[in-house]
This record gives sequence, structure tokens and C-alpha cells, in this order.
Amino acid sequence: MTQKTLPTDASVEEFLATLDARRREEGEQLVELFRSATGAEPVMWGPSMIGFGQYAYRYASGHEGVWPRAAFSPRKAKLSLYGLQTHPDAGAALARLGPHTSGVDCVYVTRLATIDLAVLRELVLLSWATTADQAV
Repeated sequence: MTQKTLPTDASVEEFLATLDARRREEGEQLVELFRSATGAEPVMWGPSMIGFGQYAYRYASGHEGVWPRAAFSPRKAKLSLYGLQTHPDAGAALARLGPHTSGVDCVYVTRLATIDLAVLRELVLLSWATTADQAV
């Protein structure tokens, strides 16, 4: 199995410029929040994910790869926030985040204005700490 989503040399700024006004503004806000929380610079992963840092993983099946330590994608319908559920304390923080839904590895938010950005920053920091020993 080959990993499909990998870091690219594409420009984060150019990607954000292709979005509608609201998503571009929210994407810029998220870049600043993630950058300040992690100290890492944003990198495009695939065509639409913005990631910060990376870590190596290996499943029991033998599949291995790299993934961003913290990431988001400003999708048209919802903002997809990756890796925010991995820390043991994430559940309590998610309960304070504001309106969202969750998938296997994603937290989905319709609008940034409806959530608590301080709690989001806390979740990013927890995500960052969870992958510290696997960082590459």
C-alpha cells in the first residue's frame, strides 16, 4: 500500500488564495494558530491539506509512512482538523471546543467563529505532544 497524501512543494499562500473569502480568512487564521502553537512552518500535504511537522508511524500490519503532527484542510463544507483526538486529554478539551463533529482522525467545524480558539490551540498542543517521540 502506497501512501497517497505526502508533503509537496506547493505554496500554502497560493493554495489559500484559491479559496472563497471566508475559507481563505479562516485558513489564514488557522495557519497562524497552528504556527504559533507548534513553532513549525506550514507545508502543503497533497492538494488541500496544510500540515505542521511530521511523524513516522508503523501499524501492526507493517504499513508505515509519515503524517503531519498537526494539520487542517479548509474544505468547502467544513474545516477538517486532523490529529486532535489522539491525546488522552483530548476528549475533555473537545467537549469545550464548541459545535463540531468527529470522524476517525478528524474533527469537523463549520465556522471558526463558532468555536473556542483557545481550546483549539490546546488541542493542537496536545496533538503535538502526542507525536513528539515519533517526530522526524
